[in-house]
Amino acid sequence: MSSPKKSILWFRQDLRLIDNPALLKAIESEEVIPLYILDDDNAGKWKMGGASRVWLHHALDDLNKQLDGKLNLYQGKADDIIPHLVSEYDVGAIHWNRCYEPWRINRDTGLKSALTSTEGLLVKTYNASLLWEPWEIAKKDGTPYRVFTPYYRKGCLNAHPPAEPKPKPNNINATKLPCSLTLEALSLLPTKPAWHQTIMSLDDWDISEQGAHDRLNDFLDNGINSYRQGRDFPAMKSVSGLSPYLHFGQISPHTVWQAASKLEADKNRDHFLSELGWREFSYYLLYHFPTLPHDNFQAKFNDFPWQDDDGWLRAWQQGKTGVPMVDAGMRQLWQTGYMHNRVRMIVGSFLIKNLLINWRHGQDWFWDCLFDADLASNAASWQWVAGSGADAAPYFRIFNPVTQGQKFDPNGDYIRQYVPELKDMPNKYIHCPWEADFSTLREANVMLGKTYPSPIVDLKESRQRALEAYQVVKSDSAA
Repeated sequence: MSSPKKSILWFRQDLRLIDNPALLKAIESEEVIPLYILDDDNAGKWKMGGASRVWLHHALDDLNKQLDGKLNLYQGKADDIIPHLVSEYDVGAIHWNRCYEPWRINRDTGLKSALTSTEGLLVKTYNASLLWEPWEIAKKDGTPYRVFTPYYRKGCLNAHPPAEPKPKPNNINATKLPCSLTLEALSLLPTKPAWHQTIMSLDDWDISEQGAHDRLNDFLDNGINSYRQGRDFPAMKSVSGLSPYLHFGQISPHTVWQAASKLEADKNRDHFLSELGWREFSYYLLYHFPTLPHDNFQAKFNDFPWQDDDGWLRAWQQGKTGVPMVDAGMRQLWQTGYMHNRVRMIVGSFLIKNLLINWRHGQDWFWDCLFDADLASNAASWQWVAGSGADAAPYFRIFNPVTQGQKFDPNGDYIRQYVPELKDMPNKYIHCPWEADFSTLREANVMLGKTYPSPIVDLKESRQRALEAYQVVKSDSAA
């Protein structure tokens, strides 16, 4: 069968030219129509948040430049737009790489069914986002894994090895359609320019495909050698920072896996590969348990006595809880669109356990503020911290933000960066300024309740309150 003259290449979470299987098939046609659709209608509640839209704007700009200005942009329901384009431009094939969020699966399944009924139209989909498809890994009895370690060690590492990445094609005969929107017409950048300028200037993000590869190479040269331990210290440069690039597909997981695998095997390299495995596990859970973003994975948590408080939630969101490690993390999130992973666990534990605020509120805030807001990872991680998820930390494991800070930010470097009101506090008190005497606070120019908040809760008392609330879950599960 000869290749069709015109093919649509539908870009989604694969905004790259290197290692893009749908692209490689599409260019077998004489003419390729590269297409991106901002489909907020089908996404509904899970349309991209503010920070993700900033990242998407710059990622689309980079992809368009790589395609010599021929990326076609549309906004609306993809299942309406694509059939119209197929008919209007006599398209003979459409190629796309698969996504795994429930709303995308529902949309894509219906769309593919409709398109395949079109006479003479070739519809092909590919895997470009995961090392292993969710349906490829299962326990011996055919059921999905619910615990990470056996999933990764027995399932993934005994399955087919991740594929070698494919090169960027030399020639892409792309076509620009006359009804394509401009990037500015998508209105992805926020209407509050001050926030946009802040989020883009305070961290060193190069939001491009080349930027993704540069970041990977820098991490493999300078960061991975201290990864296993250094990844817990937020002031250190021991993490890859690849998560937003992976989410938007500006670099493929196969590229990252194969590049790291070529390094000499040691605990740092293997731990990094296992973190890629955690990303896979999150998608695996979302695929097999599509209610993960809104329902407790463990039903025993359905009657948990949440005590949501709007004032406390707002203080947490704004980084004004009076607990320095929590506030530093929340301010890093707002100012940079990113938060260090160790700190994500600390701020999550504080919200859920010290404040007894429902994990869904934390998930929603991260969804709006994170560059790497990923439905699978966000839902799985928040439920892990809450104790309600798969392979979750037990609920009674409550991070103490003071001792966590003293252990992983011993000199207060991270806190001083994001909570400058405390920059002159001595190390002894920077994680717990409420324990300092009046003269120490005065010398540091700190007035609790004025220049920096007093803690909104007592850590010891709120921990006990959380443990008492957990008794409801224990008693229900034992009933």
